[in-house]
Amino acid sequence: MTIDSRAPSDLEDVHADLGEPAAGPRRRTGPAARWQDVLVLRAVVMDLGAVMVAVALGYVLRFDRSTEVQLFEPRGGQYVLISVVLAEAWVLAIGLSGGRSPRVLGSGREEYLRVVRATVGLFGLTAIVCYLIKFDLARSYVAVTLPIGIALVVGGRWLLTTLLHRERARGEFHRRTLVVGARGAVVDLCRRVDRNHQAGFRVVGVCLPGGRTLPSPVDGVPVLGDIEHAAEAAHAHDVDAVAVTAWDGATPQVLKRLAWDLERTGAELMVVPGLADVASPRLMITPVDGVPVVQVSPPGHTGIQHVLKRTFDVVVGGLFLLVAVLPVLTLAGLIRLTSPGPALFTQQRIGQYGRPFTLYKLRTMRQDAEAQLADVLDGAVGVYYKPKADPRVTRLGRFLRKYSLDELPQLLNVVKGDMSLVGPRPQVALEVAQYDDALRRRLFVKPGLTGLWQVSGRNDLTIDQGTRLDLYYVENWSLLGDIAIMLRTAREVLAPSGSY
Repeated sequence: MTIDSRAPSDLEDVHADLGEPAAGPRRRTGPAARWQDVLVLRAVVMDLGAVMVAVALGYVLRFDRSTEVQLFEPRGGQYVLISVVLAEAWVLAIGLSGGRSPRVLGSGREEYLRVVRATVGLFGLTAIVCYLIKFDLARSYVAVTLPIGIALVVGGRWLLTTLLHRERARGEFHRRTLVVGARGAVVDLCRRVDRNHQAGFRVVGVCLPGGRTLPSPVDGVPVLGDIEHAAEAAHAHDVDAVAVTAWDGATPQVLKRLAWDLERTGAELMVVPGLADVASPRLMITPVDGVPVVQVSPPGHTGIQHVLKRTFDVVVGGLFLLVAVLPVLTLAGLIRLTSPGPALFTQQRIGQYGRPFTLYKLRTMRQDAEAQLADVLDGAVGVYYKPKADPRVTRLGRFLRKYSLDELPQLLNVVKGDMSLVGPRPQVALEVAQYDDALRRRLFVKPGLTGLWQVSGRNDLTIDQGTRLDLYYVENWSLLGDIAIMLRTAREVLAPSGSY
């Protein structure tokens, strides 16, 4: 056995050679650290307020004035102590589960899942402890506190997420990000980051192969150097995150060395897989001999998920149809009074797997509108065509379109099975004939009464944006996602945008 007799300064040199700072990773104290602390503090205050209200309601409803047990009696006093301890443990459990990590705050689904898992886990542990010590915890207390607590905590987080997204839209609370990789992959990621401010990233520079010889900006973003010196660029420009995309030299050894070098800067390393528009529920990471392998599950277009979607369409669509009968009849009478022609408009559209079906709508145009289509479009018919100032639309029709009332008869298409409540926009054969291989995937699902396209800007979106949203829905459909889109649809109906 030998003892290393080198001086401390020599040992520091060894640490530096290994890519490991002697004093440990640099702790960030700049603006990024401050705004992350603000987000965490907000979450702590919101969680504490929510759980305090939940346990207070549980106590009051369990021991109200109508019962014989009062606050200062033994049983009531025990539950005061239980409520205080439960509230403190609840807030602590959410923190231990990572529910207040700056990485998940504002992320939506993952943040809510961590909060719910922490809550359910805490109450499960509480039940086990009470069983072991033979304490009869009142079921009515738990029955009130647990659901109200989950609703309040998740609701509070939703409010904080909404506030954070608004702040990020104003350019606040962003992580300064350096993108590393091949030019094409870097440009694609930069554009995606620019389109989605809610994710909380702002690209401040890129590093490319041979970047020292490329002084010109890439897609408006400055080149800060080559990939070999990415860690130095991250340190020099006070970067919070380094996003690595694909490039020919991205070997495991290179990525590992980059991770070691970034430890001294305090910046996070993010590896962007070559998978576009695939939602996280379809991804699962499995370690294989120390290498994380990303597994991608197929879209749920068949099997039990398909049955659940159809059942949801029939039940919910049928209820909506019963409610909509009287309004549709009233609007149909107004259409007949204000313009000549039938109140109901029918048209052939292309449905799932390319099967045509008859779509029903309330008429919003003049009776001879179809004959004038070529004149209005001036011969230009694209995959998404809809003039903003169509002279064929009647005055009442503009009102119906603005609030999507003309689409109410399509509930009959939903119940019949031609359409779904949620899905891509149903298109005519002329549009479908122009599909490329990617767009043909829109036909893998039924067209919808509403969809991701409709709640994200509708006709104000570009063709590329509309296509991307439709394909994202096809690849990542879920029943919970459908419910979320329907809730957003209700908001769009009350405050419409992009409809004409």
